[in-house]
Amino acid sequence: MEIRRVDSDAELEDALSVRRTVFINEQGVPEHRELDGMDAEATHFVAYDDDEPIGTARLRRYDGDDRSTAKIERVAVIEARRAEGIGRDLMCAVERAAREIGYEKLVLHAQVPVVSFYTELGYKTVGEEFEDAGIPHREMTKVLR
Repeated sequence: MEIRRVDSDAELEDALSVRRTVFINEQGVPEHRELDGMDAEATHFVAYDDDEPIGTARLRRYDGDDRSTAKIERVAVIEARRAEGIGRDLMCAVERAAREIGYEKLVLHAQVPVVSFYTELGYKTVGEEFEDAGIPHREMTKVLR
């Protein structure tokens, strides 16, 4: 298994394929919500087993005035490959890239059932639970050191 930072249209399509499988087909997120028009401004990552895309995540500057903060989004691993450490490896790659870019803080919106996964990676919950695309979420943050 390897994590690649996306640098081609084919790799971006692999990331979108994983997202369609997990978020649209499995979780019922409407396609217009999942494919939100923000992909062009993000840095994408894909986890591959040989040449099969099995996970993805994206990183982009967080909306707002604070240029030192980035948002991690669209973290997904195909169902058959969960609990193998792929999500952890993706998050490590994203955090490493965020540090290289110069971000000091990360924000993400975690689906409530996986809050503990992010907590184990050092993220802290902020604020109250909220709903996004019909799915309960919690905002979480991490200061990069």
